[in-house]
Amino acid sequence: MTMSGRSREAGGILLAAALAILAAMAAAQAPKAVTFDGNRAYEHLRQVVGIGPRPAGSVALESTRAYIRKQLSALGITATEQAFDADTPVGRLHMVNLIARIPGTSPDRIIFAGHYDTKLFREFRFVGADDAGSSTAFLLEWARVLKARRNRFTAELLFLDGEEATRAEWVDPDNRYGSRHYVQAAIGDRTLATIRAMILVDMVGDRDLHVRKEAESTPWLTDTIWAVARKLKLQDVFLDETTPIEDDHNLFLQAGVPAVDIIDLDYPPWHTAADTLDKVSARSMQAVGDVLLNALPEIEGHLASTAAPPKK
Repeated sequence: MTMSGRSREAGGILLAAALAILAAMAAAQAPKAVTFDGNRAYEHLRQVVGIGPRPAGSVALESTRAYIRKQLSALGITATEQAFDADTPVGRLHMVNLIARIPGTSPDRIIFAGHYDTKLFREFRFVGADDAGSSTAFLLEWARVLKARRNRFTAELLFLDGEEATRAEWVDPDNRYGSRHYVQAAIGDRTLATIRAMILVDMVGDRDLHVRKEAESTPWLTDTIWAVARKLKLQDVFLDETTPIEDDHNLFLQAGVPAVDIIDLDYPPWHTAADTLDKVSARSMQAVGDVLLNALPEIEGHLASTAAPPKK
């Protein structure tokens, strides 16, 4: 080989090495795909259930709030308390909604909500793995996802207190204390118009998860989410059936906010001592997380293409 040939060979090696370094640097700098992790959600669920029964006004629910705040803080997200006292059939109870916001391109908000209290039972120990451990755990993992994502709208994580009735029967107004207070406060301080949509998760951990379309939910939100479920071949989880369910989303709908309820109420251990960890799974929360994450760009796009309601 001639000297010039050796030079060309050395130059080629150096060029290949430089290109490899540049490719490695580009790969390192490229944004990683944001994914929902059902196993992370399940670990949150395990920790929350370990606290025990968590009815509104209890020390255990205060411990749950501390856990939620700690997990959000570790993500760099600050949670604020919306505290209020509610008159209930069992007396006046101190309740607290937890609110955490992740800024987006627009200050207008999409709320992702779920309740974190369990129903009060004195006749047996109720740890509420699915109701409401799963919604609490889901939102904590969802917070990690949203924090890592570029959001077109400000994302608000809303942990609602006092969803459960204090009496055996669900009779208004002995239920949904947290969502009722939240909506009334938003009307009072004229921030309701900045809420562009509300997505509620409730009882999403059932091992045999079957989510039906909630009849009163906003049609375009429901259709968007269920269409994505079909694309992901999760129609065995998101069923093409409709059922009416009273839940926290109703208060937002009544105030004119588009809202959808993701819930599986066909759950035999519901409100029994059997609502324990062995009845829920990471796989079920993973399915819901995958669907909502893939539906979110379409939801954002729809909201961006429609005018926000006037700010009164």
